[in-house]
Amino acid sequence: MPYVTISTVRGILDAAQKKQLLERVTDLLVEVEGQGSADFRRNVWVRIEEQEPTHWSLGGMQPTAEIIAGTFGAIGADGLRLARPKP
Repeated sequence: MPYVTISTVRGILDAAQKKQLLERVTDLLVEVEGQGSADFRRNVWVRIEEQEPTHWSLGGMQPTAEIIAGTFGAIGADGLRLARPKP
C-alpha cells in the first residue's frame, strides 16, 4: 500500500490543480506499482502537504504571499485561481 506525500508552498496550487495532481499521481501508482490493477487503486494514499511560504527558501530567498500571487495568480476564497498574471 503506497503512501505519497507531496510538499509544496501554500498558495501555488489551486483546488483544481490539487485535484488533478492527486488523481494523476494515483493513476501513475496504479499503472506502475499496481501493474494496472483497478483493485490496487483503493490502496493508494496521496496527500498534499502545504506549508506557509515563510517555511521555504529558494536560493536563500523566502517567498511571500505577494510574490506567489504575482507569479502564479491569486487564489479566491473558493480555492480556485482568480487569474494568472500576464507575462
